[in-house]
Amino acid sequence: MIQVIESRFVSSASHLDNAPPPNASEVVFLGRSNVGKSTLINALLNKPLAKSSSTPGKTQLINFFASMWIWHNQRLPLTFIDLPGFGYAKVSKNVKKEWEKHLFRFLLMRQSIKLFLHLVDARHTNMAIDLSVATMLAQICRADQCILRIYTKADKLNQSALNALHKRVYIQEDKVQDADTDDMHTHSLLFSAVNKNHRKMASLTHLREEIIKYTLGLENGI
Repeated sequence: MIQVIESRFVSSASHLDNAPPPNASEVVFLGRSNVGKSTLINALLNKPLAKSSSTPGKTQLINFFASMWIWHNQRLPLTFIDLPGFGYAKVSKNVKKEWEKHLFRFLLMRQSIKLFLHLVDARHTNMAIDLSVATMLAQICRADQCILRIYTKADKLNQSALNALHKRVYIQEDKVQDADTDDMHTHSLLFSAVNKNHRKMASLTHLREEIIKYTLGLENGI
């Protein structure tokens, strides 16, 4: 069983050049404002470190959190990187464009990133911004990286909608694994911070296991 024995806030940065130097494998969290990034990060790290703003899109800094995990008696340092939520409408188009340029450069050039966690609201799975982010990640994802798409707030779906999403997500992934496509680097999970033992949703333990697996490159034999 995986244990998280240490976690702490490191620092914030506005772009790649003033980010702290990497000293561990890194996991990046991306998602629209109010998708549940802070809730998920805090749950995974066992500590309320990530703060959610009352004004969606207000924060435009990249936040770094250091943690130490125990897995099979090994100590594994992991750094979580929390990116600002998409859809910050309170800034000008020029500011938004400049920030997006810095963000893309950070994701492209930060060699220590091993896993992208793209959080998508399970109730709104086909929004243009999420589809755009998914395309961008697929284009920049290196051979030693993976993308894990997390459908959050799945507990808010009725049973019919949950069954449909579960079927679409996992059947589609099975087809991808049988094909030779770039999407082979992308994997998906349904998650809820509320219904922790639902058979159609990943538990927190399972999610930690997936993070370790893809961060260490075990899925690709690296």
